Amino acid sequence: MVCILLLAIVLSAFPIGTAAGAAPTGWYVRRNSDGVQPAIDPQFSYVEGYNAHYVDKAHADKSEDRVLYLTFDAGYENGNIEKILDIMKEEGVSGAFFILDNLIRRNEGLVRRMAEEGHLVCNHTARHKDMTKIADKETFAAELSALEVLYRERIGKEMAKYYRPPEGRISERSLAMAQELGYTTVLWSLAYADWDNQRQPAPEAAMKKILENTHNGAIILLHPTSATNAAILRPLIKAWREMGYRFGTLDELTK
Repeated sequence: MVCILLLAIVLSAFPIGTAAGAAPTGWYVRRNSDGVQPAIDPQFSYVEGYNAHYVDKAHADKSEDRVLYLTFDAGYENGNIEKILDIMKEEGVSGAFFILDNLIRRNEGLVRRMAEEGHLVCNHTARHKDMTKIADKETFAAELSALEVLYRERIGKEMAKYYRPPEGRISERSLAMAQELGYTTVLWSLAYADWDNQRQPAPEAAMKKILENTHNGAIILLHPTSATNAAILRPLIKAWREMGYRFGTLDELTK
């Protein structure tokens, strides 16, 4: 009887159709300055079993086709997102913007511009909650669908079915729920400390760090509210092209 009771408690904690698995943690990849795709920490070995991507493994390090994927996490506009969109339009580069509902409510025209200029507009959740703290699929789904509905109502389009966990917080259970809801989880293989607008890195140092750690098939995370990113994006794009890289889309990555 005690064993049955304990089993019931476990099952109630992890609803049918989700995985208990590894404890929640923040996603990270150690930067690799030798131009080779970085290996993930063993604690994240479960990630690729749940329709999640952090790098394009189909593009080997020595592949003649050199490709990068530009992704941006955006919760609000401070003038720099518009600057970044201007640069991407002028340079003929498309990317993926993972947004929150605040950006739609306050800057509807900016979000519409993203879609109209060929960028993927993707789901970063409605309110940037820690999704690893949600135990049931209905609540998890509500946080994602709330953003989808708002996007459909305000922008008149369907949001791309790509999901990035807020703050990179993941667990096996949360990735399983995202997969069951039809989402592809997009993590990253290259990022740097660009998110604090009060402590922006020097442009020269940021550009050096990014270029030194660029690798084939990289999914690059940048925050478009960063003044540093707005300052270095054009020279970065030119430098990447000189290194032989082109810019792919998440649809290409996941096809």
